[in-house]
Parts: sequence; C-alpha cells; structure tokens
Amino acid sequence: MDEINLTIDGIEVRVQKGTTVLQAAQSAGIYIPSLCSHPDLPSSREAKPNEFVYRGAELIENDNSLEEFEGCQLCVVEIEGMEGLPTACTTEVAEGMVVHTDTPQVQEKQYENLKLILAEHPNMCLTCVRKERCSPYDICLRNVKITERCLLCPKNEHCELQKVADYIGIEEIILPYAAKEIPVDKETPLFDRDYNLCIGCTRCVRVCKDVRGIDALGFVYKDGTVVVGAKAPTLKESECKFCGACAEVCPTGAIMDRGIKFEEREAKLVPCRDACPAGIDIPRYIRLLKEGKFAEAIAVIREKVPFPATLGYVCLHFCEDECRHCELNETIAIRVLKRFAAEHDTGLWKQRSRFAPATGKRVAIVGSGPAGLTAAYYLTKLGNSTTVFEAFPLAGGMMRVGIPRYRLPAEVLDAEIEEIRSIGVDIRTNTKVESLDALLKEGYDAVLVTVGAHQGIKLPLPGADLDGVLINTSFLRDVSLGKEVKIGKRVVVVGGGNVAFDCARTALRLGATDVHVACLECRDGMLAKAEEIEGGEAEGVIIHCSHTFCRIVGDNGHVTGIECRDVRSFEFDSLGRLCVNATPGSEHILPADTVIFAVGQVPDIGLAEGVDGIKTARRRFVEVNPVTLATGREGVFAAGDVVTGTKSVIEAIEAGRRAATYIDRYLGGSGDIDEVLVDTEEPDPYLGREEGFADRRQLPMPCLPAEQRQGNFNTIELGLDEDLANKEASRCLQCDLRLKISQPVSPPTKARVPKGETVGV
Repeated sequence: MDEINLTIDGIEVRVQKGTTVLQAAQSAGIYIPSLCSHPDLPSSREAKPNEFVYRGAELIENDNSLEEFEGCQLCVVEIEGMEGLPTACTTEVAEGMVVHTDTPQVQEKQYENLKLILAEHPNMCLTCVRKERCSPYDICLRNVKITERCLLCPKNEHCELQKVADYIGIEEIILPYAAKEIPVDKETPLFDRDYNLCIGCTRCVRVCKDVRGIDALGFVYKDGTVVVGAKAPTLKESECKFCGACAEVCPTGAIMDRGIKFEEREAKLVPCRDACPAGIDIPRYIRLLKEGKFAEAIAVIREKVPFPATLGYVCLHFCEDECRHCELNETIAIRVLKRFAAEHDTGLWKQRSRFAPATGKRVAIVGSGPAGLTAAYYLTKLGNSTTVFEAFPLAGGMMRVGIPRYRLPAEVLDAEIEEIRSIGVDIRTNTKVESLDALLKEGYDAVLVTVGAHQGIKLPLPGADLDGVLINTSFLRDVSLGKEVKIGKRVVVVGGGNVAFDCARTALRLGATDVHVACLECRDGMLAKAEEIEGGEAEGVIIHCSHTFCRIVGDNGHVTGIECRDVRSFEFDSLGRLCVNATPGSEHILPADTVIFAVGQVPDIGLAEGVDGIKTARRRFVEVNPVTLATGREGVFAAGDVVTGTKSVIEAIEAGRRAATYIDRYLGGSGDIDEVLVDTEEPDPYLGREEGFADRRQLPMPCLPAEQRQGNFNTIELGLDEDLANKEASRCLQCDLRLKISQPVSPPTKARVPKGETVGV
C-alpha cells in the first residue's frame, strides 16, 4: 500500500494511503479532541445510517430529525490550501498536506462546538467550580442536586466529556442547559440508559453494528425526541446480546453499567472469573467449547486446577452465582460445561506442562484431600520431592469419603489422582502420621498439614448416645469405603446443608423408606444448594424447616424418634451463642429408627498427633498466616478445611495452590506455579445477530430418573452431548470481550488556554 507524507503541527508524519488526518495525528502522538472517534470504530459519518429512524420496531425512512446527528465536530483542523475547518475524522491525508491542530481559529471553533454539545447535556458536574470539593448531596451553584452519576465517578475523572471539556478550557464556565427531561431507563437488564446524557456521538450504534455484528441500536423516537437507542421497544426485542460494548465506548455515561464503580469494573464485568477461588478463565474455556475446541478448553481449566473432572461433578460453582446472565433469566451452566470439557480431554495440555529441575528438597504432606494433593502436584512440578501420607486405605480425602458416589463416580476421582501420581508424587495410604517431629527428623524440609475436617458434631441433646444415632462424617465415610452400615427404615437427618442431603439420599440408597431432613433454618435460609434440595425431594426426602430439637427419644436403648419444636425466629448473640424463639406448645416427635447428625464438622487432630507444636483455635482449627499459610512452627504449613473449616473442593484446591507457592518460596524457589497450557488466541470481537438470544434459558442436565436411583449409587447426572454443550456455551454473554475494547485517546493532562468567552448563567 502507498505511503503518504504530511506535516502536522510541524511534525513530519508518514502513514498509509486512506488514513484520516485524525488517525495520522494519533499515530504521531498529536492530540486532536474528539468524542465521536474511537480506536476500534470507523468514522461516525462513514458508518451512520443517516436516512433511517425507528419508532418501536417500525422503520421510518428519510427522517429530517437526524440532521442534529452530525458528530461532535470537535476534531476540526486547519489544512493549508483548504477552505474552512474540516473535521479530521473524515478528511483523508494527501501527499504534502500541512495540518494545524491548535490555531486560535481551531480552538475557537472547538470551543463553540463544545458549547452546543453542553447546551443539551446536564453539565453541572462538568462546569461547577466546586466539583473538586462537593459531597454527594451538595447543591451545585445552579441549585441542581448533584446527580447519582457523580457518586459512581468521583469528580467525573473517568468521564471522557469531562476530560475534553477540561482540555478545551470550558471547565470554569457554567452553561445554560436545555433539559430534555427524558426518564432514565432502569428496567433494562444490567444497564441504566439515560438519554439526557446522550450527545449523539453514535459510538454505541457503530460498535454494536460494525464490531459486534448485532445491529440492535439505531436512531429511535423517545418521548417525542430522536435519540440513539434500541431499535425495538426493549433491548431484548432488538436482539441485544448484552455484551456491554455500547457502555464501554459511551463517552458520557448515557449507557452505564448498573451499580459498578470504575475501580471494581474488571471484577464486576467478568464476575464468574473473579468469583472462582482458583481464578479459572471461565469465559475463555466456554468460548473454546462453543468453537468446538474441546482439548483446548480443558487445557485452559488445567492451567489452574488438577481436578477438572471432579469439579465438573461436585463444584459448588460460585461462578454461576455471580453470572451476569442471571439478570436476563438463568445463569450459564458453567460446572457441567467443565465436566464436558474434561470428558473430551485428549491430553493436549501435557505438551506444555512445565517441570522444573530437581531441587533436592523434600516435602511431607499429611492428608490426601484436594488441598494436599493439589499442593503435592504443584510442588512436584516445581522440582521438589513430595510425599503424601493418608490414614485411610484410599486417597482423596473428603472427595473420597465425604461425597457419595452417585455425585462423584470413583473412577473419575481415581483417574485424576493417578495423573498426580504419574508425575512423581508419592502417595502412601494406610499411613497415619503420629508426629510432625518424626517427619522433620526424617529429613523433610517442610511439612504441610491438610488433614481436613473429618470429625462430625453431635448436638448436646438428651438421648444422643442411643443406639441408632449416627454422625454425618463417619456415616458417609463407612459407606464410601464399602463397610457395612446398618440403618432403619425411618431416618431423620438433622441439618440443612449439602452434607445433610448427602446423608439423606445415601440413606435412601441403603434401603430406608421414610427419610426426613429437619433443620433450624427456613426454606429460603437453608445452606444446601438448590439442586441438592430439589434432588432430594425428587427422590422422596421430606423436609421440615424451622425446627429446633429438644431430645432424642428411644425405647430399650434404641432410637424411636426426635422431639422438635417449631421455630419462629433465631439469632446469634454477640458471643456467638444461638438464641431460638420457639412456638410454645409446638413440641412434636418425628418418628425415626435412625437419627443422623449433619450439623457441621471439625478437624480430627488425632490424624496428626504431632500438631502440638502449632497453634489451634476455634475447636482445634489450625492457626496460620492468612497469606502464606505458615503456622507458628518453622517449616510447618497448613491448608484446607483444617484451617478454614468445611468449605468446598474448589476452595481447598485454591488453598493447595497457595500452599505450594509459599512452601516453594520457603525452600528457596520462585513459587511460580502459573502455566500457559494452550496458545492464547485473540478472541473474535464479532458476535453476530441471533433471534431470541436473550430469552434462551439454561438447558436442563439429563439425569437418571428418580425411580431408577433406588438401591444403587449410579451417577445421577448423565452429562451433556456435543449439541447440548454447544447450545449452552453459546448462551454465554462473553463478558470478557468488553475488556478487549481499546481505551479512547485521552487529552494531555494540562489544559490549554481557553479561547472562548465566559458565558453567564
């Protein structure tokens, strides 16, 4: 392509033919004010559909109301040999062209054009001389209350219009304002739309049409005025994909993310990734799944976790709780998509898996749960010799003995533990550690305690020692290890969390015919995930909410029931003691042959008697440095449930990752466990238009019918096929694409001398 030589403000510039003067100036670092231009967008005039306007979904042609949308006209320049002041964004460069961007005439014209923009913009925040010291509820000099938008952006320091106004030199001038008084749209999902702030730059229209390929925005009638907005009555009906590109490029806040402050924007705009304790790049792997790149998708997941398949079955999916799609209807099924990716693993990720040279350092890990095995995996990859000690006959910790097989098949867990073994991790089962001193004397340079929280809790009720009273952890552990477990036909599980439903549903599979879950909380306050509650009810579990417990009743030393009372309300006092307001005279008995307590669990320190050298608190939870996970004893660290109490697999994995980092640093290494297991490709910004996109709901996971679950531990969730996985992945809003949009060119921080005259109120 031919190159053009020109001069801008005395600087010689060489650019490609077809480049605009504005682009040429920006390439040379010369600032020209503009509110219409954006690095990712074509010229406003080049892309503007001048002859069209919409009323609802009705297209009206040749509407004269569009004459006002001529762009901001702030990028005017002087070009030697050319009459007038052309706009730099629409003028192509020519050989030998000489351009001046900051003459008095240019400044005067920019000043006058900015006045025209502000005349229809609520500019009290831009022009108030007190903006540096106003508080949210001050009254400005024009007796107009400071807007809510000022709260979101203190001193408007992130507003493009403010920056341009400061540069042109209008900041100390109070302009008259012809109020549009258009109601702010707060009903649209995710965004507030304030047409009073719109300056007609058309950036939102252009990014929606030319970058995203959706074309949901255009010129529309709104309360008798032509504005830039949705072509149909609502954004959903306009086939908007709620990607947020329009809000990203808007220079004034006319389209703004609801309730997101600038300083938290990345976390809030991609909340799934931020909510994942391990920091898995969720939008990236979902996009790869949508593109049919299954091996690449699992590689992205494995960059952060060594248990992707396990998580695909049992993760508590905090990411889904924060998914922005729930503002439209239902969250993306992120967990089951992770399982689909794991089921299509070809081992591609192993080609990039990084191993450091041997360090000669030895690490002992006490406990083979998700925290311990994760730490072992990364410590080994960092070159350390790692040995895991497990008291039980099988490795896996709570993944093995606390999660029923109908939720997590043994073969899935076995395969992922075998992968960890294959890189050199030494896992010794049936090996109970009696003393940390002994490990250190054996020559281990560091010890990590990850014994979990395997000791269940009994409520101190009369009758708690009767035959037929069981505890959640031992009950589930014995079942998982294949031991004989005797239960009656009538079972009451005390507790309202996920473990309570694990116990109840396990009891049904062992032959119980009448299973009840009774808990203190009301239905909406139950700690169990909704899918666990619904799954239990589908199988026949009966739920009793708002119950408190008086005693366990029995006959001849065996349980016959549990006495309860109805709860009106409850709270915890300043000392953490439970205060229950029960209904007088509401005592009643739930008949039971077996009562299972599922009200919490604590570490069984007996699994590692040598912890006497480290501090414990809160019923024997190990105290650690909250960042490094180091205990008060030299070379001893602790992580997972033994520190935090019962959490989740993904949180334990995050703790294991952190432990590996800081143990390796303690041993003299870098602690760098980050990996890139697949090439990072720049995502395609084009999304395309899809009819009914915003109304598509989460696809139901195919499940084993409830009547086929009795008497067996067959896996309930059957998984997604390729078609279902593609459809579910295609629902993703791809929120991370928003962060790929370039930032607009900002003016110099030092304002030039204003050339206009002060305008009175």
